Amino acid sequence: MAVKKTAFLLAAPSSGSGKTTLTLALLRLFAERGLTVQPFKCGPDYLDTRLHSLAASWGGNSRTGINLDTFMASKEHVRELFCRYSSDADASVVEGVMGLFDGAEKSEGSSAEIASALGIPVIMVVNAKSMAYSAAPLLYGFRTFDPRVNLAGVIFNQVNTLSHYRYLEAAARDAGVEPLGYLPYSNAVAISERHLGLDISTGYDREGVITAMAEHVKKTVAIERLLDLTRVAFPPCDPVPVSGRKGGRVIAVARDAAFNFIYHENLEALGEQGEIVFFSPIDDERLPKADMLYLAGGYPELYAEQLSSNGAMREEIASYCRQGGVAYAECGGMMYLGKTMTLKDGTLYPMCGVFDFDTTIHDSKLSLGYRKVVLEEMPGVELPGHEFHYSRISREGELRNIAAVKNARGESVETPVFRMENTIASYIHLYWGENRGFPEYLFTHLNPCSP
Repeated sequence: MAVKKTAFLLAAPSSGSGKTTLTLALLRLFAERGLTVQPFKCGPDYLDTRLHSLAASWGGNSRTGINLDTFMASKEHVRELFCRYSSDADASVVEGVMGLFDGAEKSEGSSAEIASALGIPVIMVVNAKSMAYSAAPLLYGFRTFDPRVNLAGVIFNQVNTLSHYRYLEAAARDAGVEPLGYLPYSNAVAISERHLGLDISTGYDREGVITAMAEHVKKTVAIERLLDLTRVAFPPCDPVPVSGRKGGRVIAVARDAAFNFIYHENLEALGEQGEIVFFSPIDDERLPKADMLYLAGGYPELYAEQLSSNGAMREEIASYCRQGGVAYAECGGMMYLGKTMTLKDGTLYPMCGVFDFDTTIHDSKLSLGYRKVVLEEMPGVELPGHEFHYSRISREGELRNIAAVKNARGESVETPVFRMENTIASYIHLYWGENRGFPEYLFTHLNPCSP
């Protein structure tokens, strides 16, 4: 029997409208009311899900932010994830990506597609700093463009006076969208939100920032009405059977300030292959005894000096890989496995030296986009992923590329997937939460031997 619970997707006409600030504040406000709240993020973002987890975890109740992405996974998988992680929650909040209808190709993979697939209403956040009644046609267009999308309410951002809000309130009602309040400009919040996802140092007070955001939002947003307006029927959730742990394998996963861009469902899939043991390339001197090494992405450039100075760990990892240990590294993890890393100021730091290449942050441009990867030894199987980095390979020796890579439009991309012995590395963050065959491939096709 279906039960009714709060669930909605927070969207915007474009990026920079205030979605993340409002999402974090609402997650905390719901949690403070004693609700178990489950956060989700549309798209491949690695940072927002970490912030969501912090905002939603309150009073001893810990929650993990989950990515929902209809480019990197099927709609069926996205629906299953939403159902599974929302099953024990009182409220589920999905933060959209970019503008409501912005996808990898037209609206494919957009927030609108995900809201429609999940059957949940959309709450729009609109930056109305220089807008009054023009909000009416804007909202009317978003409400009527796709009849499968239920645009139920709107919250206006950058509104400093009640009289300004009254104009916007009338516009929203005339457009058939319920107004749920507004957010005045706050210099403290604006500064905090600019640095919240960029400053990943342990000394940055994220908890204090999120608390301040929540206090700011609750003064002028109709929280009770929002909770009531977005109550939807949840059908019973049939759990997807998992294969369970396979034997006594141990998987060493790097997780610290330098390496933390990890999709939660990827870890769940790895956990089916064996026991996961976390370690820190920054602080630990010994690599755990393991059957596989996973070096995820992150910000190694911010900790290049610490990583380089930990020579014991660099040598442990280099020895493991050179002796044929199974290893997989992506983006920041790949940079760590190279010979050197050069920072913006030109400072060069030695890294592990597993692969014969050097990487640099100096004079680099953003590489961004969805990717489809076909490995030589997995023909016919497209592995979805995402590329996001400012660094580049500045020097490359004779290395073997084992994959063909395309972008969302099916065009070839010159991003290599390197292999040395039983170590695979690439700039691409793969998502294998739906295709559990990739972790199995790492164990069965790399001809592993214990180092």
